[in-house]
Amino acid sequence: MSTTEFPSEVISQLKWYVYRLIDPRNGETFYVGKGKGNRIFAHAAGESADKIAEAPITQDSEDKEDDVDLKLQRIRDIRSVGLEVSHVIHRHGIDYETVAYEVEAALIDAYPGLTNKVAGLGSGDYGSRHVEEIIIQYAAKEFEVHERLILIAIHNTFGPLDAYDAVRCAWRINVNRARGYNLVLGHRQGLVVGAFQPDKWLPATRENFPGLFDVDFINPESGSPTRWGFTGIEAEPEKKALMLGNECRNVTGVLEVEPLFASAIPTTHRPRPGVPN
Repeated sequence: MSTTEFPSEVISQLKWYVYRLIDPRNGETFYVGKGKGNRIFAHAAGESADKIAEAPITQDSEDKEDDVDLKLQRIRDIRSVGLEVSHVIHRHGIDYETVAYEVEAALIDAYPGLTNKVAGLGSGDYGSRHVEEIIIQYAAKEFEVHERLILIAIHNTFGPLDAYDAVRCAWRINVNRARGYNLVLGHRQGLVVGAFQPDKWLPATRENFPGLFDVDFINPESGSPTRWGFTGIEAEPEKKALMLGNECRNVTGVLEVEPLFASAIPTTHRPRPGVPN
């Protein structure tokens, strides 16, 4: 039988710690967290198999974050074959919560494909990236906006996918409003990596965007799309030259779309791109 709590004498020695939840079927880390006491066991022990079964995964829910659904789904799948989540403490004996946050953030960056709700603390500014990206980040300049832009963060999709496929779907967005914008910019950690001129905004389905995800984002009751994407072309060269590689973190007067940290991209495209919000 798996361990579900620590003895009291162990808790006193652990202090703050950072942990991983692991799928015993393949050894994959699917969640990273920090905590004290018995926090590490709360995800599995606090969600019994019956409770999870009563909370099915719903791609169209506006009230539940996708990452929560994915974590519960993983726990349910593990238990469905008679196994339990494996728990590993990665670092313990940490005196300060701020330090635990830093360790947690570094681990989240190191394990693609996590079901965590958000990236680690400070990862947007100081998280994992190539040295070339570091140089670009601190040498980048801001640009002036002269037309209507949509900014979309593609931290988790860019790389496994090219800039166009990473930025064009699947978004929870007011499509009527989106159609009034001239350009869509994809940015990673605040740096513009793609600039595109939308031609059509379409429901995010496998038919409209083949190969990019393995579900149709359609409300099964109403038949209405819950997420959208676009087809289009690259921005004109002079516009690309103005924006690509430059800083957009403080650009104002644009429509911003932020991603969730969870994934609906097929496993063939992972490490795990995030499904944007």
